[in-house]
Amino acid sequence: MNRSTGYRVGEPGYRRVTLGLFFAGLTTFALLYTTQPLLPELSDRFGVSAAQSALTVSLATLGLAVGLVVAGPLSDTRGRVSVMRISLVASSLIGVASALAPSWTLFLLLRALEGVALAGLPAVAMAYLREEVHGDRHPQAAGLYVGGTAIGGMAGRLVAGGLADLGGWRLAVGGVAVLGLVSALAAVRLLPASRGFTARPANARALLEATSRLLHAPAQLALYAIAATAMGAFVAAFNGIGFRLSAAPFSLSPAFTGLVFLVYVVGVVSSPWAGRQAAAHGRANVIVAGAVVTLAGLALTLAPWLPLVVLGLAVTTGGFFAMHGVASGWVPARAHIAGAAVAQASSLYLIAYYVGSSLFGDLAGVAWSTAAWPAVVGLSGVLIVVTLLLGLFLRHVPRARPVSEELPPLHG
Repeated sequence: MNRSTGYRVGEPGYRRVTLGLFFAGLTTFALLYTTQPLLPELSDRFGVSAAQSALTVSLATLGLAVGLVVAGPLSDTRGRVSVMRISLVASSLIGVASALAPSWTLFLLLRALEGVALAGLPAVAMAYLREEVHGDRHPQAAGLYVGGTAIGGMAGRLVAGGLADLGGWRLAVGGVAVLGLVSALAAVRLLPASRGFTARPANARALLEATSRLLHAPAQLALYAIAATAMGAFVAAFNGIGFRLSAAPFSLSPAFTGLVFLVYVVGVVSSPWAGRQAAAHGRANVIVAGAVVTLAGLALTLAPWLPLVVLGLAVTTGGFFAMHGVASGWVPARAHIAGAAVAQASSLYLIAYYVGSSLFGDLAGVAWSTAAWPAVVGLSGVLIVVTLLLGLFLRHVPRARPVSEELPPLHG
């Protein structure tokens, strides 16, 4: 679809696209991070270490990264909406099954499978938005979608923490899965059929050639590295915070620990705000600023006073979602220059994003076991410094020149 013929603000189709993707994002990210506030309880119930309990998050995100390898190219040939619908319903049902897992090994396996099933939504959402929404509204629509994923991540963690206090981890995991299923069915009903999608013939050789071009483009590689380091830092911090808040001097229950994830509201605001700032000041400058803000937030969490810890997490969340909202939209804007499909470029970004989450999120458990919270902050801080340096590099990369179906020109 040409950027001049997509759904405009105020039209029913625009509302259905944005609201449908909101519910889809809620489903995906509520399910993906269900176990994050439950890590201390899972460690106790199954008699496993902090690093082993973190595998319930890391294997799900790694499974999602593996699924992205297939989901993006599949949507280029089979269509966006069908891939999203299957992904949402299948992952919700696997979530229900995981709550009934009789052993630790089977629970981990189901979490990995759930991650694979979840891949259909993040692999396709940005491409679907760009094909169905009027070109002038792409940055705003993308910001709303990313903000919706923040609400999903927050809601899943809050519900899981509250239900864990009432009936343990099984009720928590099952309750979030049911919430995800209801939200998935709402998304299936709302998402309009594609009008701007054009199927691409399945061609493994062309896919490999286009991927090679992407992986040889310095700007794309820098954006993929930002995805891995920024997300790795963010997940590491939130994997570790449950252990810190459940231990002395705070000694919070799972429900109260889950309340900390209310700071995700900051991400709902900062992501679309960052999109607007990118149009005015340049994408690279916003990424650099987001990294500085994130570092400041991490430093605040070292305080021994709970309100300052929560404030630090809120600042960290705002900085992270600003970086991610801008970087994830920048990738498809440059993809045409490398001759690759938009969904393919976005999939590579998200593969890096979730590989970083899996690797560094699991290392957070090792860091906690080694030197508690300061080690977790150190791990996250080093990763954000790398993100900042990559943002500075991108300030000197020549600006992409979007073609007619791409985003309107942005500085940076």
